Amino acid sequence: MPELTTTPARQPAPAADLPRVPPSRTADRGPRTSTRRRLRAAGVTALVVLGAAGMLFPFLWVLITSLQPHGSGISAPSLIPDTVSADGYRSLFRAMPFTRVAVNSLGLALISTVVQLVTSSMAAYAFSRLRFRGRGLVFALYLATMMIPLQVLIVPLFAEMKALNLVDTYFALLAPTLASGFGVLLLRQAMDAVPRELDEAARLDGAGHLRIFGSVVLPLVRPSLATFSVFAFMASWNSLLWPLVIIRSPEFKTLPLALADLQGQFGTQWNVVMAGSVLSTLPIMAIYLFAQKHVVQSVAQSGLK
Repeated sequence: MPELTTTPARQPAPAADLPRVPPSRTADRGPRTSTRRRLRAAGVTALVVLGAAGMLFPFLWVLITSLQPHGSGISAPSLIPDTVSADGYRSLFRAMPFTRVAVNSLGLALISTVVQLVTSSMAAYAFSRLRFRGRGLVFALYLATMMIPLQVLIVPLFAEMKALNLVDTYFALLAPTLASGFGVLLLRQAMDAVPRELDEAARLDGAGHLRIFGSVVLPLVRPSLATFSVFAFMASWNSLLWPLVIIRSPEFKTLPLALADLQGQFGTQWNVVMAGSVLSTLPIMAIYLFAQKHVVQSVAQSGLK
């Protein structure tokens, strides 16, 4: 039988022949690194708190001023009132028909928001999914409208409303807000992110553009729709210049216009003005809190693209 040969086991190298590994400094740097991280986190938290306090200070000032018992145009309102009173809110309802102007503003803001959602979403779908000649030029014209301020359009808009005999009407208040270039841009960017394979799958099932638009695309861009709804509602609710130009009758006045009338020429009751400002912010806060989840999701998706 052939002899079996065995390979001798490899002996470990002497300690002197092993490569030297520099001593690790992780143990030395651990406490320092953790301390620096805690200090950095504390600094970031302090900056965030200071920024939040700076943004909340105007709202706090408005709320405190509205609760002062007396508001005078001679002396500036105080941030620390001696007593708290609701006289400003009672005087507000006596000084103007608050319910009527609030209903006017709320109705116009809701109608304007809904109309802008319809027109902007349909235009955005056309620019995102349809192929037609001159699409880029028409979209550029839409974007160009965002660069023209309302102050430049006041005179031609008023001349147009006067020619159509629409001055001092609700439709005149709504006319400039029936379409939005910003809404078309925002919703088109959202629709471009929707996979086109979904459109092809729906088209194989016999769906047309209207069915694809309503059942496939719109449900997937709900965060962008909610974000645009907040912006559109705020723009209509806070509008002052256009109602100031086009409205003459008191029954058509909006809330910002009625609040501007509270400021007198020689004196202003600031507690009454601030009471109206506090009440005017409540619908905007409610709309934002209702759509907050979708707004945050839309901003997060925009940052990931």
